[in-house]
Amino acid sequence: MENNLLATEEEIVKMLKTVYDPEIPVNIYDLGLIYGVDIDEDKKVKITMTLTAPACPAADFIIEDVKMKVESIPEIKNVEIELVFEPMWDKDMMSEEAKLELGFL
Repeated sequence: MENNLLATEEEIVKMLKTVYDPEIPVNIYDLGLIYGVDIDEDKKVKITMTLTAPACPAADFIIEDVKMKVESIPEIKNVEIELVFEPMWDKDMMSEEAKLELGFL
């Protein structure tokens, strides 16, 4: 069971890496916008995430894209997105690859 959940989490991460903020050429996972992915035994997923700014004009698009792509994984039954702003996102949350891509390294 643990291996199945790990494989499912890897699939979810793979999908999250296909979601982009239309204004930033880096996926939301490497930007550090995903704070948590929880999967229960029934394959219901809760994703805790943030945005680069509370007034992000692409918020609805990004959240819908996350939900749609994660729900496309066959074994996933339900996806709940929790949008939080604590802790506040900053560039230090980005992966090394994202920092390099955006010229922060």
